[in-house]
Amino acid sequence: MKANIFNTLIIISLVLFSCKSNKGTQQQENKLETKDTVKMTATLAFDPSTLGEEPVFDINTTIGTIRVKLYKETPKHRDNFVKLASEHFYDNILFHRVINGFMIQAGDPLTKDTLNADKFGTGGPGYTIPAEINPKFKHKKGALAAARRGDASNPEKESSGSQFYIVQDPKACSQLDGQYTIFGETVSGLDVIDKIAATPTDKRDRPLTDIRILSIVPVIENKPAAK
Repeated sequence: MKANIFNTLIIISLVLFSCKSNKGTQQQENKLETKDTVKMTATLAFDPSTLGEEPVFDINTTIGTIRVKLYKETPKHRDNFVKLASEHFYDNILFHRVINGFMIQAGDPLTKDTLNADKFGTGGPGYTIPAEINPKFKHKKGALAAARRGDASNPEKESSGSQFYIVQDPKACSQLDGQYTIFGETVSGLDVIDKIAATPTDKRDRPLTDIRILSIVPVIENKPAAK
């Protein structure tokens, strides 16, 4: 039952974003001038080129840190996550959908502003990512996976450009195996996932108390990089 709710909510939340945002955002990005690109590069949180094939990141939240490892077998999703993290894209973003006994979801830039509350779950960077579904990766506890639109409008199972979810209950999420791209796993902080999942929510599964991502930074030699 919870899995069906999850599928419906993630799918519906991304449909509007895909239909309305893709073309306009891409056109806007194409108009960036060289000086803007230089400015963006100068403000990167870290240099993505210095990371290995399976980089480890700390997702620092307002109630604790979740440490995740990204898979080399899903390079498009790995590289996109690294790129967005380096650009501070995820800083101050909310966990906007939380279902205890199922999963926790974040990655929508619209959640940085509570005035966008009615649109939470529909935002993104303006593009999707080709599916990289690997049968050896399952929805185990702490699995890091990409949200996406439903098969009816998205038969290729392309992923959201930024929204992701982390599995809290593998049994409840097992029917999602082979349907969503799993691109990483939690290596520490499973208790933080449980704390987030246990947060009281409203009827739309939004936490009543805001839980934000403060930063996502790479871990170098088991120590977090400078923020």
